[in-house]
Amino acid sequence: MIERFKDNLDLLRDYASLLAGSGGRLVLSLAYFVSVANGLSVGDFGLFATASATGIVLSRIAGFGFVSPLYRTATRRPQLIGAYTAGFLAALALSLPLVAVAALGFFLVFFDGEMAPAAFVAVVVAEVLCWRLLEVVVIVNNGMGRFFTGAVIVIAGSAVRALAALAFLGLGDGSLVGWSLFYLGANLAAMVGTVVACYPRQRLRWTPRLYLARMSDSLSVAGAEIVFYLQSELDKLLVLSFGGPHTAGIYAILMRLVDLTALPIRSFNTMIVQKLMKTPGLLSTWRIRWGLEAGIAAVSVAGIAFLGGVLHFFPRALGNNVADAAPFVLVALLVPAFRNLVEYESELLYARGRTATRAMILALVGLIKAGLLIALLERFSDDTAWIAGLNGVFLALWMVSAAASYTALDWDVRSRRHEPRFSAAPQPGE
Repeated sequence: MIERFKDNLDLLRDYASLLAGSGGRLVLSLAYFVSVANGLSVGDFGLFATASATGIVLSRIAGFGFVSPLYRTATRRPQLIGAYTAGFLAALALSLPLVAVAALGFFLVFFDGEMAPAAFVAVVVAEVLCWRLLEVVVIVNNGMGRFFTGAVIVIAGSAVRALAALAFLGLGDGSLVGWSLFYLGANLAAMVGTVVACYPRQRLRWTPRLYLARMSDSLSVAGAEIVFYLQSELDKLLVLSFGGPHTAGIYAILMRLVDLTALPIRSFNTMIVQKLMKTPGLLSTWRIRWGLEAGIAAVSVAGIAFLGGVLHFFPRALGNNVADAAPFVLVALLVPAFRNLVEYESELLYARGRTATRAMILALVGLIKAGLLIALLERFSDDTAWIAGLNGVFLALWMVSAAASYTALDWDVRSRRHEPRFSAAPQPGE
């Protein structure tokens, strides 16, 4: 009993550290968002948000998913971080030509004629090489149980971004190219400072036999993450294509407010992933499953309802440009709940090692999302009507995700019960 109480206390302390990071990031992200949204025109903000979303998708190609074995090593065998870091850096270098080709394809299809190539390149480099490497430092620290350090990194990185946005609002020329250079400089400074100050001090060791044994897991994770972020960010690309920059700007503002509700949920996801890795039977009952899902949905709806309520009574509280999207926030009341639940269920599959299944489910969700969103944009020209329809779109996505994810998890439990039980001696260096 005492041991369980101590474990729960440690869990609450770790979650409080992560939540502190999310709380700090929430405040700073809000300051950053308000500054950028009002420093650019609505159309330019839509282009920036869409280019940033593209960069996030491309950042999941970078490294070919080798951050996953790096994280698992930090969680279970931290003495091997130096060896796996060398493998990650090699995978990152090998992946960059593919990232460049994919970036060129995205630019030609979605941004050519709408956005200067220099602005697009700056935003993509900021996401792929700067912010993603900062995230890797956070991931490694969280794997080692250094949740407070991870929280500080997130807050510091968000603070640098926010300061850059405030500087651009006061000193910038209001152009998209100008902001993209501010953005690249801020992300680069945050990444360098984080790597120097917070990455574990271990000698890099080139150990190919370890990497080859983990490549299938890495590629599965990379595929799943690419699909996850593609289906998550595809809506911005589709709105830009079918509605133009101004409509994309309204949608980007709205979804940025929705995304703010996910910050505390992502802290919870980090904890549940680690808990599931150590305690596979944690979600064995439907009572616990639905209880957690109901809690996530309630927190998400409460967050967007608060933001929507403030903007209903004070539409210019976040600036003139955000005021254009203020009437639609409460219209999309249920979107954060279903969106955050799809992300949560994806994390459950990752925790159980079902990366290939995760990728297939996310691909299915992405295809359904694209089809429903295109139908919605073509059917309704009125902003209120198609934004209201987003509630139904994300409800459908959650139903598909929940049914497929829990079926896969239950199948995994049944298959493990029928596996022969034996003990294997650990291999050297693993």
